[in-house]
Amino acid sequence: MNTVTASLLSWLLLPVALIKGLGVRKTAPRLPPPPGLPRGQIGEGPAEIRLLVIGDSSAAGVGAVEIDQTLGPQLSALLHQATGKPVSWRTAGANSAIAEQIRDHVVPNIEERDFTHVVLTVGTNDAKNYVTRARFKKGFGGLLYAAHARWPEAKIFWSPVVDMRGVPALPPALAFILSLRVQIINTVGAQLCGERYATAVEPLPIEGPEGFAVDGFHANAAGYQHWAAHLARIMLGEAPAPSSSRRSE
Repeated sequence: MNTVTASLLSWLLLPVALIKGLGVRKTAPRLPPPPGLPRGQIGEGPAEIRLLVIGDSSAAGVGAVEIDQTLGPQLSALLHQATGKPVSWRTAGANSAIAEQIRDHVVPNIEERDFTHVVLTVGTNDAKNYVTRARFKKGFGGLLYAAHARWPEAKIFWSPVVDMRGVPALPPALAFILSLRVQIINTVGAQLCGERYATAVEPLPIEGPEGFAVDGFHANAAGYQHWAAHLARIMLGEAPAPSSSRRSE
């Protein structure tokens, strides 16, 4: 299905999405980010790899019990294990944020300037909030430009939105409708990454419900570990990035 058809069908099904979405909101527990500082280091000595994970609630680690179980620390541990280099990490996540909010309210408030790698976890809220193609293009495209301008030496990676049909909290009808919105977000996002100094990795494959927290929507410790391993393979060059979204030089 092309994105034009997906968009039209999703708008036709908007009333169903609203009804089903309200049902999920009533039953799903609201989870806070885990306690702990949003920065750390693995390995001794000056950090040679300096990682920033920035985005929505997934960047903040919602669904994990401890900060060390979240994406940033787990990805740092894998990069340290593979390279032997000291790795520092910093996370900056905003619950329920869409791309334009990360661009406007998070990126400008990160003081550090020397990151070597930046991972963007954004798009899920744009999809479920029915952000239009044009608005997402402006918001996410601006976010890519802002990230490159602030950290011009960093390699920037975007982790696209997962297939909503594998998310346990979502009833099948809602999962199908949101998968249409995800198709739009991921297609536009990959195109923008190819044009604007970033790499879009393959969407994280969902292997089963065991990787989800009690809300059935966010990752748990195992889910973040799975996600970290998926990203590490791309960042370490063990798996090729999609040809349409490789970083422009």
